[in-house]
Amino acid sequence: MKTDDLIAALALEPGFPGPGRLAGRLVLWSGAGALVAAVLTVVAMGPRPDLSEGPGLASFMGKAGFTLTLAAAGLWLTRRLGQPGVSARRPLLALILLIGGGGAAMAVELAMTPPSARAAQLMGHSAVSCPLVILGLGLLVLGPALAAARRLAPLRPGAAGAAVGLLAGGLSATAYGLHCAESAVSFLVVWYGLGVLATAVMGAALGARFLRW
Repeated sequence: MKTDDLIAALALEPGFPGPGRLAGRLVLWSGAGALVAAVLTVVAMGPRPDLSEGPGLASFMGKAGFTLTLAAAGLWLTRRLGQPGVSARRPLLALILLIGGGGAAMAVELAMTPPSARAAQLMGHSAVSCPLVILGLGLLVLGPALAAARRLAPLRPGAAGAAVGLLAGGLSATAYGLHCAESAVSFLVVWYGLGVLATAVMGAALGARFLRW
C-alpha cells in the first residue's frame, strides 16, 4: 500500500478524531499561544497609547479585522489540507481574494497620497522591526498550533505546516497590533503581511518534518 493510501485509510478509522474536534483543538491550542503573545506584547512593549480612544481603537479593530481573517483562512486551509482527499481550492481562493483586496486597498490609499509622502506612509516608523516582531510572536503560537495539528493526516505536510503558520502569523500580528500605532493600510498590507508570510514559511519548514506520517 502506498503511503498516501495508508494515511487516507487511517483517517477513515472510527477512532480518528473528526474535523470538528480537530478544528476545536487547533483553535484552543493556537488561541492559548495567541494569549501568551498578546500578554507579552502589552507587558514587554506596552499598549499603543491611543488604544482606549476612538481613533486608536478603530485603527486597531481595522487591522485586527484583516489579520484575524488571515488567521481564519489559515485555519480553514489547515482543516482541508489535514484531511486526505479533501480539496483546498475554496480556502485558497478566499486567501487570494483577501490578499487581492488588501492590495487594491493599498493601491487606492497610495494613489490618494501625495507622491512626496508615499514613501513615509509606506515605511511608517517601524517597518524594519514589524515583520521580525510578528515572526517572534508567531513562534509562540506556531509551537502549540503545530502540536495540535499533529493529529491531522496531511498528504502534504509542508503545505499543511504553511497553513498552520498562516494561522499563527495572523494571530501574532493581531497581538502585535495592541502595541503598534501604525495606521496606514499600505503599512499593514506590506509589513504585517511580511511578518505573517515569514511565519507561514517557518510553519512550512517545521511542518514538513513534524507533520509527516
